[in-house]
Amino acid sequence: MVQQITLKNIEKPNIKSLEEDLQWFCDSFGFSSGRDTENTATRIIFNLLEKLSNEEIISSDSLAEDLEIKTSRVNHHLRNLNESGLLYRKKRLIYLRGGSLKASVQEMRKDSERILEELESIAEEIDTLMGLKNR
Repeated sequence: MVQQITLKNIEKPNIKSLEEDLQWFCDSFGFSSGRDTENTATRIIFNLLEKLSNEEIISSDSLAEDLEIKTSRVNHHLRNLNESGLLYRKKRLIYLRGGSLKASVQEMRKDSERILEELESIAEEIDTLMGLKNR
């Protein structure tokens, strides 16, 4: 499985607001950047959180219906969110990893630490083969 975790160091909003905090969260992970000019990924996450708080079953069809966009577009964003490690799919349903946003971030932290440890190990082998010494 390919996993892509993007992190951007963006200044937190000055005013405490659910919408601004969620936008900052999504911007910090790069979910709402690039071609996503309508902040569809952020809207999907917000809708997903609302449904989870009401213990509703979540599918790409229900998200598409709520957001009044095509299911294919929702699925595109869900694939990206899945690849980042924020959520996962089981059959046709969508879940946050760990059941909450905080737990998802904690899981993504563990993922990134594993990735960095593997990179560090290979980098050390390359350094040794190239005759580079670590200070």
